Amino acid sequence: MDKARQIALKVLYEVDKNDAYSNIALDEALRKARKDKIVVTAQDVGFISQIVYGTTSWRLTLDEVIKKYSNVRIKKISPWILNILRLSIYQILFLDKVPKSAAVNEGVNLAKRYGHKASSNFVNAILRKVDKKDYEAFFEIENDVERISKTTSMPEWLIEELRKDQQAKEQGENEDKNKAIKRVEAICRASNLKPQVHARVNSLKTTQEALMEELSAKKAEIENFLVLENAKNIENIGAFQEGKFTIQDEIAGLIALLLDPKPQDKVLDACSSPGGKTTFMAELMNNEGEIIAWDLHSHRVKLVEDTAKRLGIGIIKTQVKDATIYEEKYKNTFDKILLDVPCLGFGVLKRKPDIKWKRKKEEIQEIKQLQLQILQTCSNYLKPKGELVYSTCSILKEENEEVIEEFLKTNPNFKITKVDLEPYIKEEKIKKNVENGNFIQVYQNEITDGFFIAKLQKA
Repeated sequence: MDKARQIALKVLYEVDKNDAYSNIALDEALRKARKDKIVVTAQDVGFISQIVYGTTSWRLTLDEVIKKYSNVRIKKISPWILNILRLSIYQILFLDKVPKSAAVNEGVNLAKRYGHKASSNFVNAILRKVDKKDYEAFFEIENDVERISKTTSMPEWLIEELRKDQQAKEQGENEDKNKAIKRVEAICRASNLKPQVHARVNSLKTTQEALMEELSAKKAEIENFLVLENAKNIENIGAFQEGKFTIQDEIAGLIALLLDPKPQDKVLDACSSPGGKTTFMAELMNNEGEIIAWDLHSHRVKLVEDTAKRLGIGIIKTQVKDATIYEEKYKNTFDKILLDVPCLGFGVLKRKPDIKWKRKKEEIQEIKQLQLQILQTCSNYLKPKGELVYSTCSILKEENEEVIEEFLKTNPNFKITKVDLEPYIKEEKIKKNVENGNFIQVYQNEITDGFFIAKLQKA
């Protein structure tokens, strides 16, 4: 039996049955395999990752194909057999280098191991009928929302929310409705692309040119960021262990750049874990001044501490703290504040595809109120003339623009600071996916993730 597919199946089972996060479940499965003396090559890891993330991302579409050929309802199929079908159909539809015969045979072998004779016959019967034309047929669906849902594997409610946002931006005219739906389709399609791996150069320890040569990397769009090609087992790379770089999407780095913290500033990062933006701010400050870093849970605060230690940063002071609870002692304390608030995360689906299946429409209002509460509370901690950046890795208007607009209605002592992105972004593939007005909304594209950024100044 193929060990790579077997490990991938176990990860998918954990994600599906036990609500695990795909990246955490994958890391744990690979650790366990090595502990059990199972030889897992770099090529194996690449294939396992491809199956796990691909199957998770395309789950809705895969289930539609299963429904077409199965005489058993999806909910009645055992989790093991269902995920065997999903990972096998994913290979048939989307992995051109995998022969259909291999996908079918290995799927049947897995069904024999994790089911019974009837299960293996069931899997065999379905997989032999599946063809790439099953996916192509979804493009003929006339209803826009249904077509986009089945061709991009995106929940219909999320497509409706994105369409509502885009139509509002296009003033809702008939010709613009077509433009809006095309924009939504492009966003959804980009959510299934393989993400680039960006490395942020630690300017405290090395230079961009030196690290680029050491890692055989190429420059990214934003200064001091590199693109790592064929990056595997990054934690084992010497330069990583020495703290010369950390992994961070370049648009996430843009958030710290736009806050522009200076040496000797006193900065608050109220939602700091896992520490990418926190440590970047420290590097921009040349490790001078002070950064207070909060997070709600001790294990998440430790992630910030571990990252800072590896990068050789000493100005970050961490604390387990709820950013929604006001403390008078911090009033008018900070020169700069970063609020990278909790969000639904729909801008990072390329890296965390299981978010699509975990999040519900009903959560939007709940998360919006949390975001607004954090912003309202922490805004009191900013000094007069101080600057605050509010950001999310999401793309829904309700948790982005609407939060800022609602905050400004009750806080006339704050104003929006418009930012010129030209010094930072020149690549057309990124620029065409950026809305840069009072707010900055970056939609996921072939290079970066999706983010929202708003910069405010206190009177």
